[in-house]
Parts: sequence; C-alpha cells; structure tokens
Amino acid sequence: MTIRVALIIPTMDRGGAEKQLCLLAENLPRDQFEVHVILLTRDGPRSEPLRAAGVPVSVIGKRFKSDPGALLRLRRVLAGLNPDIVHTWLFAANSFGRAAARWAKVPRIIASERCVDPWKTDAHFWIDRRLARFTEAITTNSSGVRDFYDRHGIDANLFRIIPNGIEPRDADSIDRDEALSRLGVAADRRLILAVGRLWPQKRYRDLIWSGELIGTLREDTTLVIIGDGPQRGELLRHRDAVSVPQRVRFAGDRNDVAELLPHADLFWIASEYEGQSNAVIEAMQAGVPVIASDIPGNRDLIIANQTGRLVPLGDTADFARQSHDLLENPDEAKRLSEAAARRIATEFTVDAMVRNHAELYQRA
Repeated sequence: MTIRVALIIPTMDRGGAEKQLCLLAENLPRDQFEVHVILLTRDGPRSEPLRAAGVPVSVIGKRFKSDPGALLRLRRVLAGLNPDIVHTWLFAANSFGRAAARWAKVPRIIASERCVDPWKTDAHFWIDRRLARFTEAITTNSSGVRDFYDRHGIDANLFRIIPNGIEPRDADSIDRDEALSRLGVAADRRLILAVGRLWPQKRYRDLIWSGELIGTLREDTTLVIIGDGPQRGELLRHRDAVSVPQRVRFAGDRNDVAELLPHADLFWIASEYEGQSNAVIEAMQAGVPVIASDIPGNRDLIIANQTGRLVPLGDTADFARQSHDLLENPDEAKRLSEAAARRIATEFTVDAMVRNHAELYQRA
C-alpha cells in the first residue's frame, strides 16, 4: 500500500527550502509513496525537474496575505487528492496548508520550519502555536530552529531534526582560469566567494567592509558576491562608497555556482540568522574553507577550528583576520576543508534526508 503525500510550499523559487523539497519529492521511493507538490503562491524554475521526474505540481495562485479564495481552492485540491499526509513548508504554506488540510479532514498533518525567523510578530507566533495543536510533527534542519520555536511556545518534542541533503558533486568541468574569467577576476587574485539572496538577513554590508579590509591588507584578494535580491542597488552603492570592484564584485544570479566553488580560496557567510545554509553545505562539499558568523544555524555545520572558522556576528575585522590567517597557512586551510568535506559526505546526504522523511511518514 502506497502512502499518498501532499507537499505544500509557497513557491518554486531558487531557495534552500525549495531545493530540499524537490530532492525529497524526486527521491521518495515510488513503490512506497505517491507524491504531489502544491505551490501556494506561484510557480518557479525548480518545478521543471519535478515535472520531468513525473511528480505532479499544482499551483493555487494565492494573491495576497489573507486570501480566502486561495484557502478554498487549496481545500478543494486536497479533497480531490485525498492524501494520507500533508506536509507544509514555510510560514505561508504552514498557515494556509495546515488550515486547509484540517478542513479537508486529512488524517495526518506535518509542518516544516526551515529557519530562525526573528521577523515574526506576536501574531505570527500565535498562529504557529494554534496550528501546532493539530500538527503531528514539525521537521527542521537545525537544533537552533527547534530551540528558537521552543522559546516562543511550541513544544520542542514536536520537532524532528532532519539535516539537509546534498547530491554528490560532479567532476570539475572547468579549471581555475576559466572560473576566474567567468567572474571577471584577474588570474593572480585570491578568490573569496559569498552566495545568497541580497537582503538584510545575510548582512552583506559586513562582508563588503571585510572585503575592503582584507583587500587593503593583502592587495591580492577579490570577494565575489553571487546572488540577487531587494538590496542589490543599496549594496552596490555601499560598495562604491567604501571599496572598489577589484576588491568586491557582484556577479548576480548564476547557474554555474557548483562549477565555480572548487576554485575559491575561501567561502564567507555573515548571516545574522539561518536554518541550515545549503550554500555552506555546498562549499564544504567542494573542499573550500568556510568562515562563518557564529550563529546557531552555522554552528550546526561549522565545528570551530575543525571544519571551518567561526567569527562573532558583525565582526568585520575578524573576518579579515581569519581569512588572512588561512591564506597565509595553506596546510591549515587544507586540514579544515578536508574535514568539512568528509563531514558532508557522511552526515548530509540526500539518501539520509529522504530515508528520515520516509520513516517519519511511515510512523505517521
């Protein structure tokens, strides 16, 4: 007997939660699970591989925050699918999805919290607590996320920690000269990469300052920031006020990050909150030494001085100091990066992520 699972998420944008949901939907054993993905708000680029893999995708078309029509349409879709389990991801889908699933009399309801969410107001947490009353489990990728929600009144025992999974790396298809050329960086520069959405959570202003500091100290480094987002214009103006493109460059959204990563000398992340960063996992897997802000989500991945370096949140000078130390000590950088790659290969596989979800669904 197959278990029918409906996975509900707001969009199919290029985000970390969306990537994990797709990996899960594509890899759950077909002889045990029938999977349907429902997008609450809009479609996106990550839907293409789902449909190619034969996973049905429905779009509800929620138009604004409190859209009763979307709730009705979602309830109607769920009633037609008659799933055994609904598993919702991220706040909008957790809210609309759990309410619609209960209305449609779905027997088992599971939610997923993917990040520490300091932006939430008392009203958001009230909604979370109310919906938790009929939620069988809440999956997350980080103990930091569980502890955050526990402090806001949601029982920690509801949470199931399932680390993110990452697919094995393909063989490197480009050399360092090609990687630097694609990024517009001179061949004699030391390359530092940062990857993520350009918005306040990621604290790119800190990284721009750090890129200028280490650039002034060494005169051979270029920080390249890959990604796009609502802060792009502001961050470009900030870069132009404090640094120069030779030291800090913006590369926009790219589809070749996996090819570029192995040729970086360092990877930076300065976020003030995270769940579990896929970008950090990918950098560790690629054997790039990671320097990260010392926050719960990053500490789940970076064991200080074992699989990378941690710096106090907002300490731009320490980013530069730690980076200079690793660039001057290649043996230490290699030790950290090799330990990081081993950890990812053993603890953060797609097989383990899918198996843990399958066991949860079977228990439910």
